[in-house]
Amino acid sequence: MPIENAAQRSVKQNGQKCKDSKEWPSSWAILRQTFGHARASRRDVFRTLPAVFLLFVLTAIFSSFAAAQESADDSDLAHFLQRLWPAAQDAGVSRETFDSAVAGLTVEPGLLRRPQAQAEFTISIPSYVAGAVSAARVQQGRALSGELSAPLATIEERSGVPSEIALAILGVESNFGSATGGADTLRVLATLAFAGHRGAIFADEFVAALVMLQRGDVTRTRLRGSWAGAMGQPQFLPSAYLKYATSYAGGAAPDIWTNRLDSLASIANFLKFSGWDPRLPWGLEVILPKNFDYADFDLDFAQWRALGLAAANGEALPASGPASLYLPAGAAGPAFLITDNFEVIRKYNTSDAYALSIGLLADRIAGRRAPVAPWPKKIAALSTADCKELQRLLAARGFYRGAIDGKLGRTSRNAVHAFQLSEGLQPADGFATKDVLQRLAR
Repeated sequence: MPIENAAQRSVKQNGQKCKDSKEWPSSWAILRQTFGHARASRRDVFRTLPAVFLLFVLTAIFSSFAAAQESADDSDLAHFLQRLWPAAQDAGVSRETFDSAVAGLTVEPGLLRRPQAQAEFTISIPSYVAGAVSAARVQQGRALSGELSAPLATIEERSGVPSEIALAILGVESNFGSATGGADTLRVLATLAFAGHRGAIFADEFVAALVMLQRGDVTRTRLRGSWAGAMGQPQFLPSAYLKYATSYAGGAAPDIWTNRLDSLASIANFLKFSGWDPRLPWGLEVILPKNFDYADFDLDFAQWRALGLAAANGEALPASGPASLYLPAGAAGPAFLITDNFEVIRKYNTSDAYALSIGLLADRIAGRRAPVAPWPKKIAALSTADCKELQRLLAARGFYRGAIDGKLGRTSRNAVHAFQLSEGLQPADGFATKDVLQRLAR
């Protein structure tokens, strides 16, 4: 499958690869916000996010399909969908729109079989970044930046989000709009909702799609997207479309399927309302001074400067603002100072590797150079089970208070860092390894 597809690059990774994940057949953005609870209220459904549910949710759903839904038939689905009518009615959907949409909907058997047909694989951070920040993608992004310079400037002025960031997300999510997916979104969402395991998430998305039809935002035939229910060039879920999609020219319903400017404006709008700070970069590569002690991970730029950190590109560090030290491959690889804007990108997709790739691709599109420090040639990956055990052991010792989910993000990194410091381990880089796991298990 082509590397240009975001989901095919194991988007479940959070910076450090530590999960055995599926290779998915379509691009889609994953977000980390409100889907942590069992079910949002019906009034909260349209306050959700872009394509944008955690990959582990889908993995669990698909595994439940084989056991619980193997014998499910289309009549069962029809009965199930009728139970969604009250929610649709509450959301303003007419009976006519509802009946027309659900008529003839059948279970998508290919969706049930698809995960089992895909091989599990692991991918290193260097490989992930290399795939996302390919020379071809950089070239295409730069070409579009020049071709759309005037409207991109307008989008940036309206949102405060750098145009290269929006372009980078468009490039990774749908190869700049050329790979949006052809699956029937209603059929996909109906099947996912029917699965039972956390199906309420997808039932709400199904209702949101009905609202789109009711409002005339999209025709039934155009309601197409990925096998995860994400739509269009930005790969938004229906609830994200209702909340964040915006028309560049104004007036008409936002067209995220064929209109590149609407798609870019919608991406920027999402980032804006997710907290993008126009005063800060997403992050930047830095050179650490000799004998750096790794004592702190979260300081102000001024404090980092006082400790001897310098921008790898030779420019001055920002004058002020919070910044975290991020070592995606440990002390042996490149070092970055990341800002809160890095976390905003992670709201589009919870993977640290994804957010880093977006930042680096955006830098290249804008003409800034690639990281100076080389990546390690070999990075040992922890399995999902190892990552969960790591989190469990860290929690038992009081270093970690997050979910035991096998996802090594910022909270897990800080916990590893605290453990390393407590044990006098150097470098205390927050990078989870077999050695760290073994020491925790003693």
